Amino acid sequence: MKLSMLREIPSTRSMIDVFRGYNHNLRIGEGEFYDMKNLTSAGYPTLSPRPKRGIYSSPKNPTGLIAKDSLCYVDGEDFYINEYKIAMGLSDEPKTLISIGAYVIIMPDKKYINTADLTDYGPIEASVETSETTTFSLCKLDGTDYDYEKIKISDTAPEDPENLALWMDTSSTPNVLKQYSALHSTWTSVATTYIKIKSTGIGKPFAKNDGVTISGIDIDELSDLNNTIVVWAKGDDYIVVTGIIERVLSTNAKITITRRMPIMDFIIESGNRLWGCKYGIAVNGQVVNEIYASKLGDFKNWNCFMGISTDSYVASVGTDGQFTGAVTHLGYPLFFKENCMHKVYGNYPANFQIQTTACRGVQKGCSKSLAIVNETLFYKSRAAVCAYDGSLPVEMSSALGDVAYSDAVAGSLGNKYYISMKDDKEEYNLFVYDTSKGMWHREDDTQATEFCNCRGNLYYIDYADNQIKAVHEIKGNYNTENIPIQWSATTGIMGTDSPDKKYISRLIVRLLLEVGASVSFAIEYDSSGEYEHLFTMSGTKLQTFSIPIKPKRCDHLRLRIRGEGVAKIFSITKTIEQGSDV
Repeated sequence: MKLSMLREIPSTRSMIDVFRGYNHNLRIGEGEFYDMKNLTSAGYPTLSPRPKRGIYSSPKNPTGLIAKDSLCYVDGEDFYINEYKIAMGLSDEPKTLISIGAYVIIMPDKKYINTADLTDYGPIEASVETSETTTFSLCKLDGTDYDYEKIKISDTAPEDPENLALWMDTSSTPNVLKQYSALHSTWTSVATTYIKIKSTGIGKPFAKNDGVTISGIDIDELSDLNNTIVVWAKGDDYIVVTGIIERVLSTNAKITITRRMPIMDFIIESGNRLWGCKYGIAVNGQVVNEIYASKLGDFKNWNCFMGISTDSYVASVGTDGQFTGAVTHLGYPLFFKENCMHKVYGNYPANFQIQTTACRGVQKGCSKSLAIVNETLFYKSRAAVCAYDGSLPVEMSSALGDVAYSDAVAGSLGNKYYISMKDDKEEYNLFVYDTSKGMWHREDDTQATEFCNCRGNLYYIDYADNQIKAVHEIKGNYNTENIPIQWSATTGIMGTDSPDKKYISRLIVRLLLEVGASVSFAIEYDSSGEYEHLFTMSGTKLQTFSIPIKPKRCDHLRLRIRGEGVAKIFSITKTIEQGSDV
C-alpha cells in the first residue's frame, strides 16, 4: 500500500527593524503605523515614546507668547518678561506679539513695550483735542514766528526792497512767500513755508516727523489742513506743518489731531519695518484690499509721506478674498490668501514691488500654522501641510490621510515642525514632522494656541490646562510632567501582500523596558473592530526582551501596542505560513 507524501507548509519570516512613523492611509508600508500616540522620531530607527514636557508657568489667562532675551507672555491685562509683571491694561482678546528691535508690539491692543527699558511702554496711537483757543501763524522750520510787520503783502513786488526782505505775493493762489536778494536783484520763492498751530498741550503726544491727521479746523483759508500731514517740528504747546497764511488766525473750535495705526488683519516685521494687510473696512470706513508698511524704524508712524526712503508705504492688491496669514521668509514679507501669495520685493517705498503667485495659500483660520524650519516655510493650506522654499509650495502631509484639519497652530524646533490642529470630529491632534527623516509622528490631543521658540526649547500655550509648557524639560527650577508617558502604536493591516491563502503564525517583538514601565499587546482579526488582549509585561530591570505572540489563524490582522513609561521597540518579526489560492 502506498501512502501519499505530506508536504511541509512553506513559511517565510520578515523582520521590521526600521520604524518610519505615522501614516493614516489604507495601504501603508512596513514600519509605519496607522495610528499612534506620544511617539517620537528621536529614537529612530527604534520606536520610542516622546520625552516628558516641561511646565514653565500656570497663568490665569495666557493670550500671547514671544521670545526676546527671555520668554515673554501676556496674562490677562499684564505683560510678563522672565516672570516680571508689567501692568499694561491689556484686553482679554487673543494676542499677536511682534518683535521689532528691543520692542514688542501687542496687537490688537496697538500697544508696545521696550524689553530693554521696561518703563518705556504705552499706546502706539496718539490723539489730542484742543480745549482752548488755537492760533495759526506763519513760521520757520524750527517754529520761530515770522514778523508779519516786516512782510510786504501785495500782488505787486515792493519797490526798493532791502536785502533779505520778505514779500507775500498774493497775485496767485495759493500765495507765494518770496525773499529778495540784493546780490542778484531778484525775488526768490521760499521753497517751503510752515504754519505753527498753537494751543495748550497740542504737541505733547507727538514727535518730530510724525504723520498725523487733523480735523475740526473751521477757518476757510486753512481748510486744506484738515488732512493727513507731517509734523515738521513740535513743542508741548505747538506743532509745525506745511502751509501759508497772510495773517495770524485763531479759532475756538475743537481741533482733533491723531496719529493712527491702520486696522490690519495680520502684522509682521521685516527690514526694520512693521508690515500689515487688510481686506475689508478700514479706519476711514472705506473698503480696502491693501498692504501697509510703517515708517523705517518707527512702528508708530503709518501715514508719514515725505518723499524719502524712510517713508511709510501703502498699496492696493487686485486679488479677491480675505488675507489668511503673513510671515517674513528669507527677508521678504509674504502675505497669503487661500489661493495665492503676495511677495514684496525692494528695500524702500520707491522700489517696493508686489509679486502675486497663484498657489495653495494658507487656509482661513490657520494663520498661526506658518513656521520656518531650516529656511523652509511650512504652513497649513486647505487640503495639505505645505513646504515653501522660495519657488512653489509642495505638499508634505500625504501621511496624514484624507482627514480634514483646521484651526492649525504651529512652531518649530531644530529639524522638527510641530502643528496642533482640529480634525473633522472636532478633536485636536498634535503632530510632529521631522524634516531630516521625512516622517510624521502623532503625539497627543494637545490644543496649542501659540508656539514660541526660546533658548533651544519650544514653548506653547496649552488651552486645556491653561499652562505654558515646553516640548522638552526646562533647565532650572521648573516642573515636568509628573506621570509616566502613556503611548500606543497601531500597525496597518498585516497580511494583504500575497494572493494566496496564508496566515501569520507567529510574531516576535524585541523591546527594552525601563524599570517601572509596562507594555501590552492586542490584535484585531479580519477588521472586526474589536481588539483581543494578548499579553502584558512590566520592566523589572534594564534589559531587552523577545516576546513571542501567537495570533489566531486569520486572513489579516492589526497589532496594537500600548505602553506606559520609557521603552524602545527594536524589531517586530513575522512568521507567515503560506497556502494555496483556494
